Amino acid sequence: MDTNILLENGTNELEVLEFVIGNNHYGINVAKVKEIVNFQKVTPVPNAHPSVEGIFMPRDTMITVVKLANVLHLPDSDDPKNDMLINTNFNKLNVAFHVHKIVGIHRVSWADIITPDATINSAESGIATGIIKVDGRLIIILDFERIVSDISPETGLKVSDINRLGERERNNSPIVLAEDSMLLMKLITDSLEKAGYTNLVKCVNGQEAWNYLQGVKKKADGDVTKYVKCIVTDIEMPIMDGHRLTKLVKTDNELQTIPVIIFSSLINEEMRRKGEQLGADMQLSKPEIGSLVEAIDKLILK
Repeated sequence: MDTNILLENGTNELEVLEFVIGNNHYGINVAKVKEIVNFQKVTPVPNAHPSVEGIFMPRDTMITVVKLANVLHLPDSDDPKNDMLINTNFNKLNVAFHVHKIVGIHRVSWADIITPDATINSAESGIATGIIKVDGRLIIILDFERIVSDISPETGLKVSDINRLGERERNNSPIVLAEDSMLLMKLITDSLEKAGYTNLVKCVNGQEAWNYLQGVKKKADGDVTKYVKCIVTDIEMPIMDGHRLTKLVKTDNELQTIPVIIFSSLINEEMRRKGEQLGADMQLSKPEIGSLVEAIDKLILK
C-alpha cells in the first residue's frame, strides 16, 4: 500500500487504517499494511491455532490468514462475501487479517492517541496499544505483534538468542529504553540484564525519554555520555514516536553524539531509509534481541 507518510521524517504522525469487526471499530498502523484485498477462499491447516483460518498464496508468497473475530471473541460476519483481508508485513512475517469491513484511513498525531489504562490493558493479556476518537467514534488500535506472538510464540522476541552470547561481564553503561508495551519492555530489560547491561532507564514513550534527556543536559556539564551511552527506541509509541525522538536527538548539539538504535517490528526497506535519514545509528527488527545486544556492544565499546 502506497502512503506518502513513509516519505516524511520525524513528523510524529501516523496513518491509521480503520476497519470493523462486528459492530466495533479497530485500527492498524498503515506502515504495517501491504495491501487490502477481497476475502478469498483459504486452505485450512491441520492442527493450526483456532484463530488461524488457513493459508493462501497470492503471487507465490504464502500468507497465513488470522480470523480477527475469533481473536476478539466476536461473532462472524453477517455477510462474508463482503469481508476483506488486510495483508501485512511486520517482524519479517507476512500475515493477513480477516476483517468484516474497511472504513478508511485517518492521519493522526501520536500525541492524540490515548494509552489504554490497566482496566482494559495489561502486560499479560492486553492487545490494545492505543485509542483514537474520530467523528465521535472510538477506534481501538490493536497490538498485532502481540496477537501473532500469542498464536505462534516462536515469532515473538527471541529471548533464547541471549544464551548463545555465552557468559558476559556486567556493564554499567547507562542505556535509555523507549518502549510502550509493558510485556516487551519486561522482555527487553530481562534480556539486556542477562547480557550484563544493568543500568537501564525505562521510558514508556518517546516524550518521556526526551524529557529525561533534557534533564541529563542540565546536569551533564557538556558531557551527556556520562549519563547516557545509548538510546534504544521503538517506533510506534503514543505521545511521541521513535522517529520523532531520533530526529530530536540527532538535531540537538549536545545529544547528537549519543548512539540511537531503532528496535521495531516495522523495519522494512522504506522505514529503514527513513530511519537513516533521521540519523539512526542502527535499525533492527524486534525479534532479534541477540542482535540488539551485539549492536549495543558495538556502539558503546567502539
